[in-house]
Amino acid sequence: MRAWVLLGSVGALSVLGTSAYAQEAASPEAITPATSSGQSTSVEPRPGDGGTVGQLDEIVVTAQRRRESVQSVPIAISVVSGQTLTERGATTVNDLQRLVPSLQVEPAFGGGQPQFRLRGVGFEDYATNNSPTVGTYIDDIAYPIPANTQGLLFDIERVEVLRGPQGTLYGRNTTGGALNIATAAPTASFSAGALAEYGRFDTFRGEGFVSGPLAEGLSARLSIGATQGGGFQRERDTRQHLGDADVIAGRVKLAYERGPVHVTLIGQYNRDRSEGRGVYLFTPTPGPNPVGPDDRRTTGFGLSPSFAALLGYPVNQKPFRDNDSYTGSANIAVDVGPVTLTSISAYQNLNRIELNDWAALRTGNSDVWFRSKADVVSQEFRLASNGEDRLRYTLGVYYSNEKLNEVYRSDFLDAGFGLSAFTPYRQRTESISGFGQLEYKLTNALTLIGGARYEFESRRLIGIETLGLIPNGPTIPFVTPQNRRITIDDWSGKVGLQYQLRPDVLLYATASKGLKSGGFTAVNTLAVSQVDPFKPETLYAYEAGVKGDFADHRVRINASGYYYDYRDQQVQGVVLNTVNGVTTRIGRITNAPRSEIFGGEVELTVRPVPPLTISQTVGYVHGEYREFLDPDLGGAIIDRKGQRIGFPELTYNGDVRYTLPAGAYDVTGQMNYSFRDNSTLAVLRTAGDTFKVASYWLVDASLSVGPHDGKWQAALWGRNILDAGYDLARNFFIGGYNIAAPGTPATYGVRGSVRF
Repeated sequence: MRAWVLLGSVGALSVLGTSAYAQEAASPEAITPATSSGQSTSVEPRPGDGGTVGQLDEIVVTAQRRRESVQSVPIAISVVSGQTLTERGATTVNDLQRLVPSLQVEPAFGGGQPQFRLRGVGFEDYATNNSPTVGTYIDDIAYPIPANTQGLLFDIERVEVLRGPQGTLYGRNTTGGALNIATAAPTASFSAGALAEYGRFDTFRGEGFVSGPLAEGLSARLSIGATQGGGFQRERDTRQHLGDADVIAGRVKLAYERGPVHVTLIGQYNRDRSEGRGVYLFTPTPGPNPVGPDDRRTTGFGLSPSFAALLGYPVNQKPFRDNDSYTGSANIAVDVGPVTLTSISAYQNLNRIELNDWAALRTGNSDVWFRSKADVVSQEFRLASNGEDRLRYTLGVYYSNEKLNEVYRSDFLDAGFGLSAFTPYRQRTESISGFGQLEYKLTNALTLIGGARYEFESRRLIGIETLGLIPNGPTIPFVTPQNRRITIDDWSGKVGLQYQLRPDVLLYATASKGLKSGGFTAVNTLAVSQVDPFKPETLYAYEAGVKGDFADHRVRINASGYYYDYRDQQVQGVVLNTVNGVTTRIGRITNAPRSEIFGGEVELTVRPVPPLTISQTVGYVHGEYREFLDPDLGGAIIDRKGQRIGFPELTYNGDVRYTLPAGAYDVTGQMNYSFRDNSTLAVLRTAGDTFKVASYWLVDASLSVGPHDGKWQAALWGRNILDAGYDLARNFFIGGYNIAAPGTPATYGVRGSVRF
């Protein structure tokens, strides 16, 4: 109890902050030296005799495709260790928004399609076919289809969150940034471990791994993970339980090293049979017999009889996911002295079936069903200089081929339309790019950075059509089969300077250009004009920052400021469609000609005494349209100049950890807290505060005990311990049904882990 009292006192007194979650001591496995996979450790002791007791650990990353301290990288980066992911209950990339400033991952209408936003740069779409603004990489493999990023995070070494355009060092080009995830590598000696966690709402999480040598130069790692339960909602009339997870995943990594050759082979499988999370009605339904409003733990779901028969489900079918994904990759690196040549080959497969209810009703108002099959083949070659010469460089070529076949069905039978919609299509995307970055030391302290990228991409939409299906009636061809194509053929790049003011203080300034490909609106396409492509977007980013360690490496301050000049920003909007002299409004992704975003982040980590570490971060971002004529929800053309884009402007994260030695054991108390500002989707801003997602605080806490050597640990934990009621998204769907996707209420439980 004394540890908790001290912890609360320190938390109340601390007013400065930073994220630096990876400064927490990593688990024994996480600090294993790098292997032939080329991955680095997240946390390492300082060079020399192991460093002075109480100093902050050095964090090593591979954000620039080489092992180096995060404090020497001229990029705004947040690093989250695998241990932190476990302690905070982060099981998908969506959970990272609770840990990282200026990051938002919103489930579209509460469904399985993530909408990433970093520093306000994001893309709002619940279809499967368009690329994100924030790239996700797992073990150097790009995941270009957002729905395929929803697999389980398990046996992770670290996650690096890179802000700003990332095109001169990475195979895919992105405007917002990148999530660079490194999974744990095979070890040179035998090791094994297991973890189990149980909590409120019958939530279970388990992980296990076995790692070690198989033969001379050959080692392997087998790991598995699973999550079960956790559903906290019930149907308002039948009281059926909803929301249980049912995910299992496995990974095999083989690492071979012989002389200059390093080979890593990875195979991964993810199986998701989870129930969906329901939305709730935050206002009553219109009409003489209103339903709702609901509390956040109440929902509704159900299908019309004809739509249920069409899909082969019962009318009381729960929302669900039935997804399988496979990834196989080969990373081959050959060190030939002054340079290293790396080849990365990968294949990804996603088979997805998902049913969502976006009206929170037992009738067929807004039920949507996806059947998606996707294949992605990619090949990357990189040539990188070795050593610390005056000139360092990385050059690369990237190719990818994506095949997506999808059927989208939506049920509007009880919403006054008397029909359901059927939209099948295929999409083929082929991309090839050349990229590179040079770093030249003008002096021992001043380094010039230059990078460039050329990219060609062809995106083809094939055979998209939409049919209106009326039970026992005619079929209405809203859109007959259409083909569309859009390409991107452009240059982007980066220039910058970094100045080593002193060995532990870095100053940097960069200017860069990022590109994101155009695409197609592929859901609810009820008019031919909706199928027309939206244009690529361009981001001109200007950033300056400082990274420094002070007070004998007991204080770490990282800060950055930026200005983004956004051209042709892709937004979820409304366009006018005229048929036979009649003009109607229809939803479609469109482009805002000019926008601007500016802001900054400050990160502070302090270790005033060896047992105590305080980490805090604050991020501020403001964005508004500078040029955008757009129809509002009523169809009138309005000038949106000066209107906010609609994301949380202020984010704040804090972490306070105190470790109390007790004989042969360590007792650790920890408190984490985060704040997200209010936000509203830009297309809904004319509705006032109706669809505003209110700001909220989340507070987590844990108490753990284990021996000094880390062989085992037992922990009590609580998440959202103040039971804050909050929403992840708010929207409406057909007929004025105002819905929201709820956040998870207070949970608490126990966790145990063991390592050999």
